[in-house]
Amino acid sequence: MTLAPLYSVEREFNVYIDKLWHAWTDAHALEVWHHPVGMSCVSGSTQSEMKIGGLWAYAVQVPGRESISYFFGKYSLIQDNLRFEHSMHYTESKDAFEHKDFSTPAHQISVEFEARGEKSWSRFSQYGKAPEAQIALMTQGIESYFDSLGEFLKS
Repeated sequence: MTLAPLYSVEREFNVYIDKLWHAWTDAHALEVWHHPVGMSCVSGSTQSEMKIGGLWAYAVQVPGRESISYFFGKYSLIQDNLRFEHSMHYTESKDAFEHKDFSTPAHQISVEFEARGEKSWSRFSQYGKAPEAQIALMTQGIESYFDSLGEFLKS
């Protein structure tokens, strides 16, 4: 990405790069951890087709809310163990999630990786437009995703 991101979150983990890459790219792994702490992915909603144009999707159930947050997109760049990028569409409509209209407005996501011996590092960056107040909330949300990822990687 050549534009400045709305925000980025990065973290180092005590695992080899292959394990970190797998956590970010395998649908079964994503369904276990890819949500903020205290939330969960909707069973069966997660997809990750690791190829250019492949589908990426998941849904998060928020405790205390009847609505579900749905996310989907298509991979546009894949460099094994280094980086991937995909679009990210958002809806709270199950019907819209099931039909996946890729003409709706979307943000772009870039996730970078670096091997650091027995450790590895990852940075999540989101590109697009959002109100300033929402950017801080989005950043906090992804920080919580990274907390979930850290717990998953310990298991």
